[in-house]
Amino acid sequence: MGRIGLAFRSFFGVLFQRETAERVGQAMSGAVPRLEQQEPAVPVKAAAPPKSKPKPKRSDALTLLEALQREARFIDFIQESLDGYDDAQVGAAVREVHRGTRSLLNRFFELKAVVPQEEGSMFEVTAEEETARVRLIGNVPESRPVKGELVHAGWQATQCELPQWTGAEASMLIIAPAEVEVR
Repeated sequence: MGRIGLAFRSFFGVLFQRETAERVGQAMSGAVPRLEQQEPAVPVKAAAPPKSKPKPKRSDALTLLEALQREARFIDFIQESLDGYDDAQVGAAVREVHRGTRSLLNRFFELKAVVPQEEGSMFEVTAEEETARVRLIGNVPESRPVKGELVHAGWQATQCELPQWTGAEASMLIIAPAEVEVR
């Protein structure tokens, strides 16, 4: 604001507002230091909260693998050589791995079929159908629509809720701790 504008504001402020008149009177009498003599105001910054060390970010793939091991002993099963076992023993082990893995996948991802139709039934793939949703196999023509047998209904997740990992950076790559039985 220019000096003339300030003069008019001051004049009318003194004329009609008691508080403004008192402050201008103090400034004119020298009770308030002149602006040129004042120290420039230094903005006071609020103290920043202490920075906490950010938690290390762990790959969600490792978190999923850890859960599969914990609940289905998945890695133990895959890493074990099956050569020394008969089919009945392998079948019994697979049943437990299957049960735990299925439960975990349904809990984390709530899986459902991409095409809610019985496998083996006829299915028409239109020109608008997304290739990520339906893949054509076999003797595939160049144009659509096309009819064929639904060989696999596909899978899609209706959610993705992996648990948050909260461990220390040193154990970020640990999938399953070693187990020591004390006797």
